[in-house]
Amino acid sequence: MKTILRTFVFIFLTLVWTSCSDSNSDDMVSEPPISGDITYTNSIRSIVNSNCISCHGSTPSNGAPMSLTTYTEVKNATQNRGLITRIENGTMPPSGNLSTSQIQLFKDWKSDGYLE
Repeated sequence: MKTILRTFVFIFLTLVWTSCSDSNSDDMVSEPPISGDITYTNSIRSIVNSNCISCHGSTPSNGAPMSLTTYTEVKNATQNRGLITRIENGTMPPSGNLSTSQIQLFKDWKSDGYLE
């Protein structure tokens, strides 16, 4: 009986050990690849709405200096207020960092010419 129990425990621990992974959250996020130019409407707006609007809404709150509810406002923040630098260094959003792929979308949007 002890042999069967030991075998079962060994198999169980082996399965647990081999199923573990050291993947980080960026690896776990399944984002569809985006082909072509990055636009505000198709890519950037959803990131802003999910991560920024709670403070940067039409009436900014929690000390946010401006609204980020429109294309023009987000473009201005990117061009003149260092938005990409702030999301890269993790100061924005204060509740957590954007994923590497989300930050890259902002960079691609900039390099594509801030398409709407």
